[in-house]
Amino acid sequence: MFWHLQENVVTDSDLDLLVSFIRETKRFTQFEKVLEFEEAFAKWQGCRFCVFVNSGSAANLLLVAAAKELHGWENGSEVIVPAVTWPTTVTPVMQLGLTPVFVDANLSDLSLDYDRIEALITPKTRAIFVAHLLGFPADVTRLKAIIAGRDIVVLEDCCESQGACLGGTKVGNLGEAGTFSFYWGHHMTTVEGGMLCTDDEEMYRLCRLKRSHGLARELPPAQHGAIKEAHPGIDFNFLFLTDGFNMRNTEFNAVLGLAQLARIDDFIVQRNKNFRAFVAACSQYREELLILDRPGMSSFVLPFFFKDRQRKEAFQAVIREGGIESRPLISGNLLRQPFLSCYYNDQDFPNADFIHTNAFYIGNNQFVDGKRLDVLFPLMHDFFGSRS
Repeated sequence: MFWHLQENVVTDSDLDLLVSFIRETKRFTQFEKVLEFEEAFAKWQGCRFCVFVNSGSAANLLLVAAAKELHGWENGSEVIVPAVTWPTTVTPVMQLGLTPVFVDANLSDLSLDYDRIEALITPKTRAIFVAHLLGFPADVTRLKAIIAGRDIVVLEDCCESQGACLGGTKVGNLGEAGTFSFYWGHHMTTVEGGMLCTDDEEMYRLCRLKRSHGLARELPPAQHGAIKEAHPGIDFNFLFLTDGFNMRNTEFNAVLGLAQLARIDDFIVQRNKNFRAFVAACSQYREELLILDRPGMSSFVLPFFFKDRQRKEAFQAVIREGGIESRPLISGNLLRQPFLSCYYNDQDFPNADFIHTNAFYIGNNQFVDGKRLDVLFPLMHDFFGSRS
């Protein structure tokens, strides 16, 4: 393969920086570089607070756990979730004793079928956990209009859409809090890592605690005095204010994150430039392809949506022979996966099923350039041109 789905975005200069850091410091676990990365990411994101954790999946688990405690949700409370997303948008809801209520995808931005949400809201509904998929911003403004006046919060999974915007506001700033992933193949990488972003100080405080076992010492130093006075009978070094996890990340990952963050805007420009050329090429074959294109996007991959499943499979074989790797579109319909099959029926998820059978994607990143596109586009012309 000359065009892989994911590629090594850690540069030699990143590695040199990391080696220098390792030689110059004696503290490798979460410390000053983690805090520096959180502050830098908050500035880039345009939010007040960030919490760096060991994966985007952990960020989702932390977000749901903190929201449940912050709002006092009882076990069995319902959270509306997408049928098309990565599993860890959904599994934290289940793992924390809440009930997932699945909604079909739409074929405009791949997020929730907005027309179906109202019918799914019940007296037990407490949140909508929306995922911004493949760099397309979901219409959170419309979601808020649907739930207006009700005690329902919006949580955002932005793991595939760093830098995407809705009406000039970056995703992750549209609901109560948002999560990001810095996994190897995402917009930027810390190899493994994730971030939770919020403007809510109580949410931030609770996430700081829960990230590290619930330990009081994880809160900002300015808060330590009052906490010590409130709990004089317990050694502050081992004072637990809530339940929690070990989701800490390391100084190494934060050093990489700072280096990558300095280049993220350039990465996004290149990704979107590739996507624009891709959309222009696909537009020639509208009889066979469904084309998704939204304002404010931050392209994650280059997705193909075929109207005919057999043609989709034939084209995947063509590009595979041409050295281009492809994958299903996320999980397809997540409810057709074995662990969620009890939630599936073939009536309520037509768009998710279409995505499951008729869609796939190829990689997009700052290394995709004209040379690669000059291989892809003739393959498309030869394949589709035979029918045009």
